[in-house]
Amino acid sequence: MSTPPSHAAKDAATVGVLGNGQLGRMLALAGLPLGLRFRFFDPAPDAPACAAGACVLAPFDDLAAADRFARGLTVCTYEFENVPAALARHIERAVPVRPGPLALDVSQDRLAEKSLFRTLNIPTPAFLPIDSLDDLRAGIASVGLPGVLKTRRGGYDGKGQQVLRKPEDLQPAFASLTAGLAQDAGGARSAGLILEAFVPFTRELSVIAVRSTKGQVAFYPLTLNTHQSGILHTSFAPLSPLSPEMESTAHGYARAIMEHLDYVGVMALELFDHNGRLLANETAPRVHNSGHWTIDGCVTSQFENHLRAIMGWPLGSTEALGACAMINIVGQSPPTEALASLAGARLHLYDKAPRPGRKLGHINFVERSEADLHARVNAALDLLARSRSGGA
Repeated sequence: MSTPPSHAAKDAATVGVLGNGQLGRMLALAGLPLGLRFRFFDPAPDAPACAAGACVLAPFDDLAAADRFARGLTVCTYEFENVPAALARHIERAVPVRPGPLALDVSQDRLAEKSLFRTLNIPTPAFLPIDSLDDLRAGIASVGLPGVLKTRRGGYDGKGQQVLRKPEDLQPAFASLTAGLAQDAGGARSAGLILEAFVPFTRELSVIAVRSTKGQVAFYPLTLNTHQSGILHTSFAPLSPLSPEMESTAHGYARAIMEHLDYVGVMALELFDHNGRLLANETAPRVHNSGHWTIDGCVTSQFENHLRAIMGWPLGSTEALGACAMINIVGQSPPTEALASLAGARLHLYDKAPRPGRKLGHINFVERSEADLHARVNAALDLLARSRSGGA
């Protein structure tokens, strides 16, 4: 069994990361204590990860730059799912890419993703491909109203989708989403729309799983998530109350997807709890916002375990250290001094300029009891609300 390297720093393994946002930054922060070095590839010169490693600044379709980036890497990974699969395949000629590009093919197209769920007998909301307004009318006749119309490619954090509640919504929603179809990060034209049945879910959950090069799979505790304006707002774990059957079901879904894709690394599976029945919503082939609580709340964070997996090292324990919560800081932030004054707060800022809808950082809490946890969280939410209203 391989172990982390003990040789001199000049021979340290170098991990390449496609993308240089906050997830890449947190990967590096987890990997530097393990003796790893990092190199990032992205066109953005002012992104958060560049402070944590070397950066190759070039468009994703610049294959000469991709070759320079790949030279001398030990392994390559990615920190967001809209990395062009063609770029990952090009780099794979020189160095292992983990997770493999097939995971990008699936996650970048909502129709392909939902079709995979169906192939693996994983329940999901009813769905249909939509390429015309007539398709949409026929689709609504099939799945009913309300429905959710989405772009097949591109959207995240609530973007690229609209809820259809009445017949009059169909034409403007179709026009709006098709007008917005544009080239994705790799230059590929969007592949149309998908209509999904609206699910009046009880709660939104996620399971963060990790799979090693040897096929070992580990799971973090199931997480309860809340959203505001389509953006993740809070996460709580371990989930309570939780039936063993529900946890086993979530694990089974994630394991089936990972094994089908021969997946290596961390993957998130977002789920709807609909009256006790779990429906798969979408996957993320990377470390995930709803797993940020693991940085402070688990023996081994999702970021360290992703690195362990792609390096071929043994996976670390996913045991939770207490009652945990994460709060996203979005759009604008109170002064750091005010955030640091929150009792029990573990603060993670991303070095990003404020902008509406932009994730600027997050706060983690780890407490002995759920009562203590909710008291801490409520104090933090109150501070953030006062900041948004100009009172902080």
